[in-house]
Amino acid sequence: MARIAGINIPNEKRIEASLPYIYGVGAPMARKILKETGVSPDIRTKDLTEEDLNKLRDYIEKKFKVEGQLRQQILLNIKRLKEIGSYRGTRHIKGLPVRGQRTKTNSRTRRGNVRRTAGSGRKNANEKT
Repeated sequence: MARIAGINIPNEKRIEASLPYIYGVGAPMARKILKETGVSPDIRTKDLTEEDLNKLRDYIEKKFKVEGQLRQQILLNIKRLKEIGSYRGTRHIKGLPVRGQRTKTNSRTRRGNVRRTAGSGRKNANEKT
């Protein structure tokens, strides 16, 4: 398996489809990286030469923040928002949607999937407490 930025990328896929396995590299960025390094996007990962792999590794490590660096930067940005007391920071603290979504309905993933059916509130007369 080829290893780029600390991640084992799949051998059987085209390199264009393998690069997005790295956190911080999506499909458009993968195409850009391959164009800049001169590596064919149609070649399988297992068929890459050591020279091509080194080109990709060097280019990604020098030009982009990926994996651990990117995750750390995102966490620091969120921490900064919380410390300065911004609106977005308070939404992060409360665990609510940050980007203006509605919360009356449709924020299940952010608030936790706690579905409760609203009943009448009355207990059955036959039921004992």
